[in-house]
Amino acid sequence: IGILILDTSYPCIPGNVGNASTFDFPVRYEKVEGASIDRLLNRQDATLATPFTGAARNLQRAGVKAITGACGFMALFQQEVAASVDIPVFLSSLLQISFIYKITGKKVGIITANASCLTEKHFENAGVPSECPIAIAGMENQPEFKSAILEEKGTLDTLKIENEVVGVAQQLKQNHPDIGSILLECSDLPPYAAAVQSTVNLPVFDFITMINFIHSTLVRMPFKGFM
Repeated sequence: IGILILDTSYPCIPGNVGNASTFDFPVRYEKVEGASIDRLLNRQDATLATPFTGAARNLQRAGVKAITGACGFMALFQQEVAASVDIPVFLSSLLQISFIYKITGKKVGIITANASCLTEKHFENAGVPSECPIAIAGMENQPEFKSAILEEKGTLDTLKIENEVVGVAQQLKQNHPDIGSILLECSDLPPYAAAVQSTVNLPVFDFITMINFIHSTLVRMPFKGFM
């Protein structure tokens, strides 16, 4: 699996898409030069399509079997990147929303890095029908997450972020008791998926559920057993 990562600098703990030890299989990273958090999330800079497609082609030449991303907001460039290479591309965790809704039949709760930056364009590019019911909660006002991830202070207190994510999940479920699942949009949030699930008692999806699923389709193994 090839992984496009942003041009950022902050700690990536196990469970984060940016930490290779998260996976039980080889991954290859490719930085998208100039793709800062500000340009992707805040400015939604369309000119980033060029470095994104270039980085994807580098990964294909390196021999990866499929390409994913390390930020749900990369949905902005799903179509351009997919058209630039000849292997599967699944840049955003948001691509799972339609599937999640189909299997649960209930509103999908989304916890995102920054709710104010998540637009209809992201959902449209991820193939989410307009009638799909969703509820969104953001991490942008959580002090440790904001300073460690969005502002890249250089350090990260994982226990503080876990408490913040769990608190946001609890509030999301309280505000929307009809949700049937949680999707963690941000690639920095999977380390806290277990804590979120133990709190809200719902299926929890994230980048890792998506990447593991796609990998399983690319590396099929023969079954062994008895009858």
